[in-house]
Amino acid sequence: MSDNAIEIRGLEKRFPKFKLGPLDLTVPRGALYGLIGPNGAGKTTTLDLMFGLGENDAGQIRVLGFDHKKDDVAFKRRVAYAGPEFNYAAWGKVAGAIRFVRGFFPDWDHDYCARLLKAFDLDADEPIKTLSFGARTKLSLLLALARRPEVLVMDEPTTGLDAVSKQRVFSELLAQVEERECTVLISSHGLADLERYTDHIGMIKEGKLLLEGRTDEIVERFQMVDFEAPEGMNLRTIEGLTLVRQDGKRCRALLDIRNGSAERLASAGGIELAAAPVTLEELFVALVGEEEAS
Repeated sequence: MSDNAIEIRGLEKRFPKFKLGPLDLTVPRGALYGLIGPNGAGKTTTLDLMFGLGENDAGQIRVLGFDHKKDDVAFKRRVAYAGPEFNYAAWGKVAGAIRFVRGFFPDWDHDYCARLLKAFDLDADEPIKTLSFGARTKLSLLLALARRPEVLVMDEPTTGLDAVSKQRVFSELLAQVEERECTVLISSHGLADLERYTDHIGMIKEGKLLLEGRTDEIVERFQMVDFEAPEGMNLRTIEGLTLVRQDGKRCRALLDIRNGSAERLASAGGIELAAAPVTLEELFVALVGEEEAS
């Protein structure tokens, strides 16, 4: 059995104005994995392809060892999806949506469902059409979690949630990972939340993977450095250096310190003035570009 819950290899999908891949992505079993990237980077396309919404042009997606196409039934029994775009209003009340969904899953956990209703402040008798956007997001997550899936995939799961609700959602996700070794893949722009709660991160830009690994190791790998550059110095030729801002000789750059970029900068004549660790958001903005990240 593989140590990885999700393995994407050589995935490609072509559109008139965009190409995804070739993309390789690895989500370890029992990980809480954050998939990040600017708008249009290919995050949602990747998730859609995983669940059979569209045909990939090349590559393979395996989840828990199952091919996402050939083993469709086994895949859907073990893998759940939650997203804010789901609309359960046709089933009237919250309880109606629960009755409908649980009918498809023999392993539905009734006690856990009841606990989630309370934890997420959802009223089983409330009409779905009157729920706020945040409450509909929590309902989608409840319907996915109560199935007790082995893998949970979520697209923007905290959209519309206040700080208290976010904390409750992530507490439930962490409990699933720790108690049941459930694997969670989250695509989100909530970088502060992902830095706090995830143990693995994958960053994509223009359909390609930029970085992947343990969240703490990726963040600790980089520093933001202010320095003076000698006249005529071509900063863009220094491997591992990403220029963030330049005002005359004064510069700010992101350095991949494990790649020896600080030594290369010094060898090229750069005079370091200050260095500081980065947050995941600062790292993201520097690597994908401020215009794309806005």
